Amino acid sequence: MAVERTVLRSPVITEKATLLRDGNTYTFRVDPRANKIQIRQAVESIFEVKVESVRTVPVPRKKKRQGVAVGMTSKGKKAYVKLRAGDSIELVES
Repeated sequence: MAVERTVLRSPVITEKATLLRDGNTYTFRVDPRANKIQIRQAVESIFEVKVESVRTVPVPRKKKRQGVAVGMTSKGKKAYVKLRAGDSIELVES
């Protein structure tokens, strides 16, 4: 169970993600090294639902400034997880 918790970092709560929920698709920030099989297994074991498909999108680094210091954010990955009809994730429903 600890491995699944490190794969999924957090749900994405944006306007686009909220609209996708109507189509039974949920969006998560995931570990950039995780593959689709690991993401599927993590969602199925943590939320006890059946996953129909997983799509991943790399999130590029961005420049950030704090005063005169310039740095970069860390890269990431988002996963769009489509669930089987009738399944839903309760934590993201609010």
